[in-house]
Amino acid sequence: MVAFDAPRSVRSGEELDQVALNAYLQSNAPEVGDVLEIKQFAGGFSNLTYWLKTANQEYILRRPPVGATIKGGHDMGREFRVLSLLKGHYNKIPEPIIYCETPEVIGAPFYIMTRVPGVILRASMAATLNLAPERMRQLSEALVDNLVAIHGLDIRKTGLIQLGKPEGYVQRQVEGWIKRYQNAETDNIPAMDGVGNWLEANYPAEQSPAFLHNDYKYDNVLLTSDETTGEPMPEIKGVLDWEMATVGDPLMDLGATLAYWSEADDSPAYKNFNLTWLPGNLTRQEVITRYSERSGRDLTNILFYYVFGLYKNAVIVQQIYTRWKQGHSQDARFGHLLPMIIELANKAIGAIKSGEV
Repeated sequence: MVAFDAPRSVRSGEELDQVALNAYLQSNAPEVGDVLEIKQFAGGFSNLTYWLKTANQEYILRRPPVGATIKGGHDMGREFRVLSLLKGHYNKIPEPIIYCETPEVIGAPFYIMTRVPGVILRASMAATLNLAPERMRQLSEALVDNLVAIHGLDIRKTGLIQLGKPEGYVQRQVEGWIKRYQNAETDNIPAMDGVGNWLEANYPAEQSPAFLHNDYKYDNVLLTSDETTGEPMPEIKGVLDWEMATVGDPLMDLGATLAYWSEADDSPAYKNFNLTWLPGNLTRQEVITRYSERSGRDLTNILFYYVFGLYKNAVIVQQIYTRWKQGHSQDARFGHLLPMIIELANKAIGAIKSGEV
């Protein structure tokens, strides 16, 4: 049986002021009711996610990590805005309830949404999941098909176009993430410099713009489950973590997904990113083929997008590692991330040399 993603006790240093939170809700969202219990979800390395229990319902509160200063990746107002724009056009999202811009209530901006219960497949479940290869294939196919659906949303009719400027998106992203790495750099990693230089020298022609999730993978997807066994079913119930969503070249989104998509012959460290290496999952090349067939998009230059996805993941890990080194987080996991940065950089260099995703 597969367990639902369950909240745990709040980590030390990441507690919420329950009294202040309830006072705020009573004045601004009385329909929520008093929060009687607060727990925290342990998964993920980015924004902090809390489970709130009231007398009648469960909610989710999201706030930036302690010490974070990277507004683009931890903008609670933007994530709330994305969910609000998607409402009525894409039904695989929680319902947004309220956004609080001021840090005076709990120490940071935050927003609250309804909780969508479901199964989340995390990399840590690999040893105990025991899903049949046929089911894993169905799940991976559903994951790809839903990404195509997200990219197929009409960015003008939905109003999603207001989230960004599609023109020049790829170049801005490359230049921005190189700058982020330079600002967060703690160790000399020549491969990171090499990948950055290659990206700046190999810009592809951009695709027609689409709405991008920008962090799309198994552990940001809620699946339905079999009522008897609890086994995940190939039906996506909800998509989470929209804080980096925008509009731009959709292959940047696909590249990010491919960068998380580990395979059976990848290194053990790289497999920690996802469950996609388990038997039955599509390979990266099969993901590319399926996406191309269902979207009709030209994936000739997909190598560039894959390499950028690896580089961006490395920068995100570097930023988390830097916050830990500066003492902004007590989460012991963050102190062991340097090898992952090196692993991702070397993976990108290997793809450039081989020309293969």
